[in-house]
Parts: sequence; C-alpha cells; structure tokens
Amino acid sequence: MALPERVKLVEVGPRDGLQNQAMILPAEVKIELIERLASAGLPVVEATSFVSPKWLPQLADASDVLKKIKKKQGVIYPVLTPNMKGYEAARAAGAEAVAVFTAASETFQQKNTNCSIEESFQRAEPIVRSAQKDGVAVRGYVSCVLGCPYEGAIAPERVAGVAKRLFEMGCYEVSLGDTIGVGTPARARALFEIAAGELPLSALAAHFHDSYGQALANLFAVLEAGVGVIDASVSGLGGCPYAPGASGNVATEDVVYMLDGLGIETGVDLKSLIETGAWISERLGRAPGSRAAQALAAKRGKGASK
Repeated sequence: MALPERVKLVEVGPRDGLQNQAMILPAEVKIELIERLASAGLPVVEATSFVSPKWLPQLADASDVLKKIKKKQGVIYPVLTPNMKGYEAARAAGAEAVAVFTAASETFQQKNTNCSIEESFQRAEPIVRSAQKDGVAVRGYVSCVLGCPYEGAIAPERVAGVAKRLFEMGCYEVSLGDTIGVGTPARARALFEIAAGELPLSALAAHFHDSYGQALANLFAVLEAGVGVIDASVSGLGGCPYAPGASGNVATEDVVYMLDGLGIETGVDLKSLIETGAWISERLGRAPGSRAAQALAAKRGKGASK
C-alpha cells in the first residue's frame, strides 16, 4: 500500500511525557509548553491527566493548566480521564476532548490501575456515555500491544479484540501503544493489519516507545500498511513507572524529520518544534532526547565554527 499523503500527529509530551519526570514543573511552564507545541503546528496536543494527585503528583495542577491554556483555533487538547470523577473534573475545567485507557495485558492492567481489563471497560463506559451526551470526543488507549514486561509477547488477536471493544463503545480513535518498545517492523505491521480487520484502519493510531531503537522503523512499517495517525512526544519525553526499562515515546522531532523526508505532510514546523524540545529539556535539566535535534544542533555548531 502507498504511503499516506498526510499524517495527523498527536503530541503526548505534556501528559504522557511529563507524568514520568521526577521533577514537578510549575503550571506556567506546562501551559507554555502546550501553547508552543500548538503554535508549532501540532493539531492535537494532549494537555494533562485528571488522575488523583496521590498517584500522579506531576500533574496535580491539571484543572489549573487546562483552564489557563490560550487555545489555538483548530487544535484539540484532549485530557486523560481514568474514571467518572476525573471526567467530571475535566469537564469543569473546560475539557472538550478526553481519553480512556486499558491494556492488552491483564497483569500490566492490574499493576497500572489495580483493576482487570474487564473492569477498565466498566470504568470507561459511563465516561463515554456522558461524553456522547456532552458532545465531547473520546479517544481510547491500549497499552502493551507488542509485549508486556510481565507476560511477554501479546497475541495480536487479543489486542484487536480490546481495540474493537473501545471503538464500538464510542471511541473515535484507538491508539495502540508499544509501552515497552519491544516491537519490530514486521510484528508492528502485522498487528495493525490484524486490528484493521476488526475496526477501520482510519480509527487506529500508532503509539511507539523507543526502548530498543525500533520506533521509527516500526512507524514506517505501519505507514506502509496505511496508518495515518501517530502519537509522539516532544524531545522523547516519557517512560512508564509500571514498565521497568521502558524509555520514552518516540521523539516528535524525529518523526517529523522522517515524514518530511518522505514527502508526507504534517503541518508541523520542524524548526519551531526543535526549539520547543530544547526549551522544555532545559527546564527539566536534561539533554534533548531527539536524535534529529541533536544532529541539526551539531551541524549548526560546526558551521558556526568555520
């Protein structure tokens, strides 16, 4: 299948990226990060998570952040809502798009949320019903689609079944996440081809972590299969506290560099994105996690020294 002409990028750094950082950033920094990413051309910027501050202190200021964002017209700012309490708090803060989540691994689901996969659906159903009534878009996430730190390999048919259930529940899009980054191109493509037999390919998104350096190769493989939605995190921020050894999400800068080289439109300005990645990395006291950003910075430095 031919590569798509355009890809929708879903920026998950402000939520999935920052929730795993040891440093707790001030709300104003998170707000500026979100606004910078939207200004760089990202059409979807996942803003925060309405999870109990007890479990996720890094995003305890979710309401404050969401209320104070200067929203750009045409940009979607979804937030993660694990239960009805989170959904109600998100709506009170002005959320117009939310996300629910589950896993393809029973063990991971229990360790991540202290409930079974079936119970996760029971938690999600009232959120989706309320969202439909409120005119709020709902996205679904499935973790551990290509492997689990506790159960090992996951059958793609199991992933497809979980994704189908989220879609039939009312999620307009389902993101399949390689939470520990163990996938390889052939397995990634096969997974999406099998999942596309259960729900429309247009409703599937790829969410790959880069623990083994395979994320871009995996993304290219699923692009060839017709996938047109990719999740990524600025400067490669991320990881997972319930997935030992998992590195961050694939860096948005690297994905944009690859897509630009393939002639695939994203609407994202790479220069602005790289500047934002460097900006947030500096505030976190870490080096930028994007290989493209590092290479382009080194190239500019070399040119300046001549």
